[in-house]
Amino acid sequence: MTDLLDASQIWMGPLPARHADGLAVPRVGIAGISIESSTFSPHVSGDEAFTIRTGDDLIGYYPFLDDGRELREAAQWTPIYHGRSLPGGAVAPETYRRMKDAIVNGIRDSIQQSGPFDGFFFDIHGAMSVIGMQDAEGDLAKAVREALGPDTLISSSMDLHGNVSEVLRDEVDMLTCYRMAPHEDWLNTKERAVWNLLARLRGAHGADPLLRRPQRAWVPVPVLLPGEKTSTRLEPAAGIYAELPGIEAMDGVIDASIWIGYAWADEPRCQAYVMVMGDDERVIAREAERVARMFWDAREDFVFVAPTATLEGALAKALAPDAARPYVISDSGDNPTAGGAGDVTWTLTELLKRPELVDGSRTTLVASIFDADAVEAARQAGVGASVSLMVGARVDSGPAGPVQITGEVFSLTEGDADAGPQAVIVVGGLHAIITSRRKPFHHLDDFRMLGLDPEAADIVVVKIGYLEPELYELAADWTLALTPGGVDQDLLRLGHHDLAPGVYPFDTTGNPSLTAHVSRRQES
Repeated sequence: MTDLLDASQIWMGPLPARHADGLAVPRVGIAGISIESSTFSPHVSGDEAFTIRTGDDLIGYYPFLDDGRELREAAQWTPIYHGRSLPGGAVAPETYRRMKDAIVNGIRDSIQQSGPFDGFFFDIHGAMSVIGMQDAEGDLAKAVREALGPDTLISSSMDLHGNVSEVLRDEVDMLTCYRMAPHEDWLNTKERAVWNLLARLRGAHGADPLLRRPQRAWVPVPVLLPGEKTSTRLEPAAGIYAELPGIEAMDGVIDASIWIGYAWADEPRCQAYVMVMGDDERVIAREAERVARMFWDAREDFVFVAPTATLEGALAKALAPDAARPYVISDSGDNPTAGGAGDVTWTLTELLKRPELVDGSRTTLVASIFDADAVEAARQAGVGASVSLMVGARVDSGPAGPVQITGEVFSLTEGDADAGPQAVIVVGGLHAIITSRRKPFHHLDDFRMLGLDPEAADIVVVKIGYLEPELYELAADWTLALTPGGVDQDLLRLGHHDLAPGVYPFDTTGNPSLTAHVSRRQES
């Protein structure tokens, strides 16, 4: 194994040679649901939120399964069904039920036609909330296990902001998660989960499927922090995650993972977890407990990934005469990639009140608010027209209501698969981006396609938490603004009431045992 590479590259080395008792070309299925959903956001993720992949489209989603690649040739692949959504609010029950039924029925139909699966790639996020449920991934895992039967080896890839409940732990045989935040290794991690699965199926474990299952040492760590405080760019997360490759290289170990947990859902499973998998019970338990203790002991040392301030404080820095440019401000409370609705108007309302931002003396880009009606009104007016529009707060009106923007239609853009039609309204030097659908602005081309030049801007305001790589490179300096919304960074003011007892920082008196639970599937 090498150091983490660009996500487009192949990360794992060649598969181990097949043992005489291993499976030559195992039959492997693929299915899952991936969404990170805030229970504090009024947004509801329905059918329209999910991109559904089946058949060749699903196989093609994973470059490491391209024709001719070793992992593609090492198994007989059966893509079942996968639903993936941008983070948002909790999933509508009927939407979840339809996707779950499609997965379960697809597995059963395939087994009836072609026989049982030897392995299964269960591709999930780990922070899906469904209205009226707790532990949605656990519910889905139980249904998948029931459909597959007890002998199929299931391997899962997860986001490090997912949660590993006891149910999920017991129904899935092999689990791993990202090791980077921002998630530059997301595709590498999926490859690792598949590589681990195939390596196990090829190994010297005989005909008994139970012997193919590694033991899993699982330690819940009662700490729940936002991702912006646990970025692997900084200590202590950087040092703790740096332990994992060394553990993975030990004899008797297959994989080691740390889940931060998801801070913006109010469910008992929401906390941090450590899991080490392998065949040496003593080693995996020891290492899982050691890393869990490191995480717990560092709980008060985690800090935000950037200097933080109120929006007013962030603007004071950005407007200072000696401020480096472009200056990036994270509008963190409504970050759609953490589950925010994406149409909170609080920040834009405040920006429009600032004469120095709307007098034309500097260029400010504000991304973004989604409001399809406002985009359509701008389209009807046309580029160059003067308009006065009421925008946003159609979904999340808690922090502020719709904002009135009176300005000129700077540009109108079609063809973005995520955002739909887009409009830019300019007020002096402030360019407000309005999209028809929720969209995160992570790439410089997201701005350029609208006729905007982020590199020439004085200030760029983006609904995001920690900056994704291109924004990070863009920023000459930046501040994480602690703004209101469904993914408010101030967790204590959100109102969690259903977490497990003793979770820090909601309870600062805890003293957990941090003892590993070591299990094989037959124990559950």
